Amino acid sequence: MMEKILIGWQKQPNKLNIQGEIEEAIKQITKEEKIELIASGRTDAGVHALGQVANFKTNSKLPVEKFPIAINSKIKKSIVIKSAEEVSEDFHSRYHCKRKTYRYIINNSKYGTAIYRKLECIIPQKLNIEEMEKAIKHFEGEHDFKAFKSTGGNNKSNVRTIYSANLKKDNDRIYLEFTGNGFLYNMVRIISGTIVDVGLGKIKQEEIPNIIKQKDRQKAGKTLPAHGLYLVKVEYEE
Repeated sequence: MMEKILIGWQKQPNKLNIQGEIEEAIKQITKEEKIELIASGRTDAGVHALGQVANFKTNSKLPVEKFPIAINSKIKKSIVIKSAEEVSEDFHSRYHCKRKTYRYIINNSKYGTAIYRKLECIIPQKLNIEEMEKAIKHFEGEHDFKAFKSTGGNNKSNVRTIYSANLKKDNDRIYLEFTGNGFLYNMVRIISGTIVDVGLGKIKQEEIPNIIKQKDRQKAGKTLPAHGLYLVKVEYEE
């Protein structure tokens, strides 16, 4: 029998999802009928979260430090609650978020790896790392990132600020890491695809500022697969 796979954060009817799994566990623990779990953002199917943050309201008398153990005992092993703390009544995981850090992992070996095939994107062609390092720096600062989003988002503005964008190479693995005040739909995957295209010689790194300025999705690179993307950290203090 094939094991069912969680398809993403957002709750959907008759489909496995992270939000629904955790909510159901909290309902069992608190004996409360209505539990709404609000996340800092919705991770798509295949995307990994190392530091997702979510909040909910409860009248339970269970000590807050006991919630991670209790919830972890009732959810799938592919989900782990790391910690819990009490916050103010008006706290909102999404709206109060100040900074997020995403990481995209590329395996640049000839054959990739069987063990980590669903945890990184395999690019077997030789990449020009020096040009990629120059390319990623063009994305720092405040820009209109319309050229680097997929259709489907409902954002009123495409302007975002990327505080830092860095590339690190460790043997065959390349890590692209971005910290910003927010990200558009598939923005990190498209930026990463653009940087890979620079490494492949399909786009020149000096063309990137003009691609940003033109706001034309067709000028940017491809959208890399979801399974190479990680939500690393969510921050709430300036």
